[in-house]
Amino acid sequence: MVVTGLTAIYGVQAPAKLNLFLHITGQRPDGYHLLQSVFMLIDWCDVLHFEKRLDGQLSRSDVGLDGDQPLPAEDLCLRAAQALQNATGTSLGVHITLEKHIPTQAGLGGGSSDAAACLLALQRLWGIRLPDAQLQALALSLGADVPFFLAGSHAWVEGIGEKITPMVLPAAEFLVLKPAAGVSTPAIFSAPALTRNNPVIHPSELTALASAKEMAAFGRNDLQPVAVQLCPEIGQALAWLSAQGLEGRMSGSGSAVFAWLPPANAASRSSQSTSLLDLPDGWIARRCKNLPVHPLLDW
Repeated sequence: MVVTGLTAIYGVQAPAKLNLFLHITGQRPDGYHLLQSVFMLIDWCDVLHFEKRLDGQLSRSDVGLDGDQPLPAEDLCLRAAQALQNATGTSLGVHITLEKHIPTQAGLGGGSSDAAACLLALQRLWGIRLPDAQLQALALSLGADVPFFLAGSHAWVEGIGEKITPMVLPAAEFLVLKPAAGVSTPAIFSAPALTRNNPVIHPSELTALASAKEMAAFGRNDLQPVAVQLCPEIGQALAWLSAQGLEGRMSGSGSAVFAWLPPANAASRSSQSTSLLDLPDGWIARRCKNLPVHPLLDW
């Protein structure tokens, strides 16, 4: 990341996340679902560049979509910038260049991570600072996952996404697989078949586990059965991982799936790399490591 005076900030990394598990424990009267999950940062990142505008206008250009669909005109980046403008009354604007590498409709939190990066970078670029509580509330108004990315580390997450407890997780490597098809998050949460009353668990049940392998196998993703019904490619992706001898699970509301990778020798890594060449058209696979801290933690 390069900070150039107060006129531009280049190379801001916005990492993706994996949900090691995701349990639905209830539903509020307003329709929002209550969850318990561990959100884990991984080294699959979008990269953002910010150039100050003195005319107060907000604009965005996109590069490096990695074959994905173009982003909507009013994506979370511009919504975050507009919300911060409104909250602070600044007369400054920004042009955002977004190098989009994290797939959309994947359950990897790419849009939410971009929004959090915008909130952090624009405070510095515009020379403003919201109180932490106000910034967290603004983040939650943009999306349930945005507060997590502001927190800066792996976390135990509860409520609708606003109750965040930082966690330390052992270093590990994962294979993340995104099929071509996406899936509608509202359709999953509105499905009658979705289980909404799983028992609440305590974080100690996870932290008592001794290894990354045990943590990766903990619990389940309650959204996965419904998502597989709505998007058969998710089931195909899980079957592909199983054929490689890996235990897969969906991240978030999908359609990306992932599997913990055991420490491997060079021969097995070469074999897996060859297998990745045989993916169906439009599928994306990436070997990822979890990040010890968010790249912007020192902000």
